Amino acid sequence: MILIVLLLGLLPALRASAVRPVAALKGGEDPHSPRRLMRGAIALQVAFCFLVLFMSSLFVASFQRLENRPLGFSTDRLLLIETVAGKGRLPVVWNQTAEALRAAPGVNSVAISGWPLLGRIKINSDISINGAPPSPTPAFFLNVSPGWFSTMKIPLVSGRDFLPQDTSPGAAIVNETFVKTFFPGPVGRTFDPIGRTFSRGANQPLNKIVGVTPDIPDHDLREPNRAVFYVPFAGIDDKSAPTVVNFATFVIHTDAQNPLALANSLRQLIAERHNGLRVSNITTQLDLIRDQTIRERLIAMLAAFFAAVALLLAGIGLYAVLNYSVLQRRREIGIRMAIGSTRVGIVRIVTLDVFLMIALGGCAGIALGFGAARYVESLFYQVKATDADMIALPACAILLTALVATLPAVLRALRTNPTEILRVE
Repeated sequence: MILIVLLLGLLPALRASAVRPVAALKGGEDPHSPRRLMRGAIALQVAFCFLVLFMSSLFVASFQRLENRPLGFSTDRLLLIETVAGKGRLPVVWNQTAEALRAAPGVNSVAISGWPLLGRIKINSDISINGAPPSPTPAFFLNVSPGWFSTMKIPLVSGRDFLPQDTSPGAAIVNETFVKTFFPGPVGRTFDPIGRTFSRGANQPLNKIVGVTPDIPDHDLREPNRAVFYVPFAGIDDKSAPTVVNFATFVIHTDAQNPLALANSLRQLIAERHNGLRVSNITTQLDLIRDQTIRERLIAMLAAFFAAVALLLAGIGLYAVLNYSVLQRRREIGIRMAIGSTRVGIVRIVTLDVFLMIALGGCAGIALGFGAARYVESLFYQVKATDADMIALPACAILLTALVATLPAVLRALRTNPTEILRVE
């Protein structure tokens, strides 16, 4: 703090020590020098303030657009119980546990998925159509039980949900990007992929498409829509024997507004069954969404704070400079008023130079903002530095601050009494 005070006081001290007594008694060597210095200070302050506000508006807009991104599924009252089975358990064991959870008080519906949407896990697979070599574009997949789509409130565009007898490989539900990527139809026409088949790599068992869902974010809110297909939770091997499942997630829609209120009772219910399943983590779908935006939320909060501080400092600085300028020009203002200058003319004298410097500083701030935005562009979501609203917001904020800051100085100038000024002179 002491160092900052010393640095801030260094320039005024050097200027004061350089004053020559004889020149000062004559009125100063260059009466316009302080005014030029104040103009430069105003332009620099506005440029810095515009830069901070501009970057802040980009970060805040990125957070708002990411947080309000349409999901395509519900996050309301969804409890996620991530569960592991040390030596693996057959799908029937997982289904029996899901039935026990459905009977618990406060539970509306229960489904099973390999892992939760927007969680830490993502697995892709090569896709082969009609026995052709695998496509260079992989598709991501998720194992889900019948009723998972209704529990997640994900509608079907066409086709049907999985049935209890469906297995993997065998049936599959794909999203719209999967259809556009691997089953492109004629230009301008919608292609119905129901009944078409694909395999996960060449010479692999076929999966028959039984349904199509809308695109939803499956792993990262920031990423564009990707090709995704869903397969039944119950899998079979090449001998048509059920395959064991090592881990899965129970997706539970509850009556409670706070799904975590049921966490302990449902955890205990799973443990009491002694079937080899162990709860590894309990969270909510809403918390997973919030985890996706932690970085953007923190940056937006910090950016908004620094923008408010910069705007406050700019307002105080403009107020101080303008009041000092009016005090320095009291004689000039008094003489102009004495010879008949109008109030509009006095206001123009006080504010013209300031708003010219604000415009110059704003232009410099825009240039600095465009340059700085290039280095942090990866942190933006659906926002560009060239967007008109991103430029208009800081410009309007600075203009409004400048109008408020100039008001006291303008009032002081208009209250100048030319008779007193001329009598003193």
